[in-house]
Amino acid sequence: MTHDDDHDHHDHDHDHDHDHDHGSELSEMQLRVRALETVLAEKGYVDPAALDAIIEAYETKVGPHTGARVVAKAWGDPAFKRALVDDASKAVASFGLLNRVGDHLIAVENTPKLHNMIVCTLCSCYPWEVLGLPPVWYKAAPYRSRAVNDPRGVLADFGVTLPSGTDIRVWDSTAETRFIVLPMRPAGTEGWSEEKLASLVTRDCMIGTGLPKNPKEAA
Repeated sequence: MTHDDDHDHHDHDHDHDHDHDHGSELSEMQLRVRALETVLAEKGYVDPAALDAIIEAYETKVGPHTGARVVAKAWGDPAFKRALVDDASKAVASFGLLNRVGDHLIAVENTPKLHNMIVCTLCSCYPWEVLGLPPVWYKAAPYRSRAVNDPRGVLADFGVTLPSGTDIRVWDSTAETRFIVLPMRPAGTEGWSEEKLASLVTRDCMIGTGLPKNPKEAA
């Protein structure tokens, strides 16, 4: 499901809740998760060590750096890029990533004329296998509604200004279909290794709310 930017923007000055609630919301969520873990562990439903291992895996082994490796390979390998755009689920499987049953990953490519953004308007469906744990703001109602109604305004909140001639397409994730944005390769990275290219790829640029790092700053 996609939503095209029709340049009919709405006043969004009142919708900045997600910009300054991160600290309290995240700490509250951590407390709730720990409380739930404690109850489940006390009742014998779950092994705390196993739960910690799962969380650690998504934070350290299946985190945004995994998606960054996918993007970097696509930047440097035209054949892999075609395979990724044709069938991202199959392409990322070559990285040893196991898709959950029923999930289908789709890669959408940014170009000078088109910028893609990912949202989940109904809840917070997210490509965990390539981006790890979703950021708090991705689940917030202001992002979920404004990403569709005012994508340029949302990008401005993230410090991203696109040329006026660049269209924005918003992709709505579902329980069955997830998306990863393939950002444009920054200029000045000719001859870079995949590892070095991956260092430019951020989680936000794979969601479409950011751009890759400046090669000059990362060098």
